[in-house]
Amino acid sequence: MVEVIVVIVGAGPSGLAISACLSQTHISHIILEKEDCNASLWRKNTYDRLNLHLASEFCYLPLMPHPPSAPTFLSKAEFIQYIDTYVAHFNINPLYCRLVEFAMYDEVRNKWRIEAKNTREDTVEVYIAKFLVIATGENSEGYIPDVPGLGSFKGEIVHSKYYKSGSKYESKEVLVVGCGNSGIEITYDLYDWGASSYIAIRSPVHILTKELIHQGLRFSMLEPIGKIKEGAIKVIPSHIVRIENKKVIFGNSEEKEFDAIVFATGYKSIANTWLKDYKYALNDEGLPKNDFPNHWKGDRGLYCAGLLRRSGLSAIKMDAEAIADNINQTLKLP
Repeated sequence: MVEVIVVIVGAGPSGLAISACLSQTHISHIILEKEDCNASLWRKNTYDRLNLHLASEFCYLPLMPHPPSAPTFLSKAEFIQYIDTYVAHFNINPLYCRLVEFAMYDEVRNKWRIEAKNTREDTVEVYIAKFLVIATGENSEGYIPDVPGLGSFKGEIVHSKYYKSGSKYESKEVLVVGCGNSGIEITYDLYDWGASSYIAIRSPVHILTKELIHQGLRFSMLEPIGKIKEGAIKVIPSHIVRIENKKVIFGNSEEKEFDAIVFATGYKSIANTWLKDYKYALNDEGLPKNDFPNHWKGDRGLYCAGLLRRSGLSAIKMDAEAIADNINQTLKLP
C-alpha cells in the first residue's frame, strides 16, 4: 500500500499538466497510466496527417508556452516532441501499465482508496490519497453508434481513433460518418490516397471565413472543404438507417455499397466503470456534473480535468491550474 497526497489517473496532457503544477508547490503525487507511455492517444491513436487545429499560442500546457520560433500550427510529431520536452523539464515520472480497476471514498479515513492492476507483473497495487484527479480525458474510448445491421457489414469497420492513413484504401469506396475536424480531415486523407471518399452529414456544416480562421483555426482545413464544394469528396446529407451486407441505406432513401466505413463519431468517458463514487464529480455519462466554470471541482477531494468539451489544450491548461491551486489552498487550511 502506498499513501500520497494526490493520485492522478491518466498520463495524457491533462495528467501531465496537473503534475507540473503540483510540483511547483512540492505536493506529493503519483500518476497512474494504463498504457506503457504518456500521451498514448497522440502516440498510438491519431492519424498520420494530424495537425493541431488551433494556433500554437492557444495550444500549450501550464508553465511552458511554445517559443516564438514554433510553427503556427503544430504537426503530430511536433506536439509529441513538445510533450517529451515538457515531461523531461518537469521531471514527470508516471507509473506505467497501471490499470485502475477500482476507486472509492473511504468515509472512515476520509481518503480515497485506489486499486490498480500492474499489467506488467499481473499484481494489484493499492494507493491511498487525500485527493483523486480523473485525468483520463473524454477521448478514452471510441464511440460507434448502434446502427441496425452494422454487424452484418461485409467490409471494414474502423473508428477514427484507430485510423492511421488512407494508403490501404486506394481505389476503394469508403464512407466517413461524422463531420467534425477528424471526419473532414480523414475524408480528405482518403481522397488524397486515391479512395472514392464519401462523408455522411446529418446537420449543416458551418463554413468559417478567412478572418475567423486567422484568429486561430487552421487554414488548411479549407482544403477538404474545397474538395467537398468541388464534388471530389461526395456528401451524403443524411444519416444511416440500416446496413445490409456492404450496402448502406440512408434516411434520404439513398443506397450505396462501400468497402469500408470510418466512424468519426466521437468518444465517451469510461471513468464511471472504475470510479465507484463518481457521483461526487461526474454524471452518469462520465462527464462533469457541474457546469462551467466549476466543472473541474467535485466533493470529497475529487477533481476532473480535460473532460469538458471545450477548446482542447487551452481548457486543459485552465483545469490543471485551477485544480492544483485548489488542492494547494485546501492543504493550507487548518
